[in-house]
Amino acid sequence: MERRLSAVSRRSAPSPIQQLSHLAQRVGAVNLAEGFPDFPAPPHVKAAAATAIAADLNQYRHVQGICDILANTMKRDHGLDVDPLTDFVICCGQSEAFAAAIFAIIDQGDEVLLFDPAYETYETCIELARGVPVYVPLDPPSWTLNEDNFLKSFSSRTKAVVLNSPHNPTGKVFSKEELLIISQACQKMDCFAITDEVYEYITYDANKHISLASLPGMQERTIITSSLSKTYSVTGWRLGWACAAASIASAIRNIHIKLTDSAPAPFQEAALVALTSTADYYTSLKKDYEVKRDFILQLLKDFGFKISFKPQGSVFVFAELPKSCQLSDEDCCVLPLSQDFQIEFVTKLINDAGVAAVPGRGFFHKTCDGESYRHRYVRFAFCKGDDTLKAAAMKMKKLASRQGEPWLTGRQEDQTMPASN
Repeated sequence: MERRLSAVSRRSAPSPIQQLSHLAQRVGAVNLAEGFPDFPAPPHVKAAAATAIAADLNQYRHVQGICDILANTMKRDHGLDVDPLTDFVICCGQSEAFAAAIFAIIDQGDEVLLFDPAYETYETCIELARGVPVYVPLDPPSWTLNEDNFLKSFSSRTKAVVLNSPHNPTGKVFSKEELLIISQACQKMDCFAITDEVYEYITYDANKHISLASLPGMQERTIITSSLSKTYSVTGWRLGWACAAASIASAIRNIHIKLTDSAPAPFQEAALVALTSTADYYTSLKKDYEVKRDFILQLLKDFGFKISFKPQGSVFVFAELPKSCQLSDEDCCVLPLSQDFQIEFVTKLINDAGVAAVPGRGFFHKTCDGESYRHRYVRFAFCKGDDTLKAAAMKMKKLASRQGEPWLTGRQEDQTMPASN
């Protein structure tokens, strides 16, 4: 019966991120592939969930208090006036919120612009709605928005623009100037914007997250999606939301109810506690992640990776492989960069060094200037405990010592993890 499967399901390949994570599990490698924390969630948030379960709050449920808190937060952080009774949909994570938003606005043949590289699930949701993904390459190494390329990507069929900032996989935070370009184009072409803002509280240095909806003329056409997952280290709870004008939110809500009916009840109760965390919590979150970011950047530089862009937000480093790379001391050959090489490199990193990462090819969809960047980048996640990051450093150092030199190029230094707060 395989031939009777839908065309979309036949085109959908297994996620390389999950595949490599499974390989990492099998060989006991340190998992820097998946973007989930391996350290405990905040005690006050876990306690709230446990209390809700003990109180038998385990059935279908809508906790209006979440919407009330989010409305206050939107006003405080972005100056947005939203109605908590009509403008929010509580979903099973940002992923469902995004999918429901796409299903609410996209008809067959509608085009959706995405910035390349892009998180893998966006494309699948668009194709399930029978829309057409159109990729707009960001310019490396700083992943800047090319205004000309962006504007040329619009057509009479463009229905929406998807914006993920802070950005996975690059760690880019879109600037105010770039957001203005996007907002003006959306208004001129009368299209929606869907934002993925799950890393909104994880920014570094002087970089600040700005919601596209806060720009003039954008609130009525923007669907904001976000979740508890990254900010509160609860990626498995699947608690997220969409925020949009009442008529749009109503359409999303109707689809959400048909898909999953209700977000997990105990975790909705815990969200009330998480979302009212003190300012100190968010300050500490940024500081701790900044230490982790700087640690892994130095580790990767010492092993010969080229770091042309320092992550401004999110929990990922998009590291560039050298033009050539020696993989083994058995044949001592230097292999050119290619699609197969990148997969081989990451697989060998798992098997030989015991450290898992993700090939960049899974995030790229467009060829730029005659060269496919998908074969040059590897994504590392640093949302890991100090012990995990230290273990990764030791494993990579051990491999380099075994070969008598750094595995790539450059120099090898001792890696000492600074104490986190």
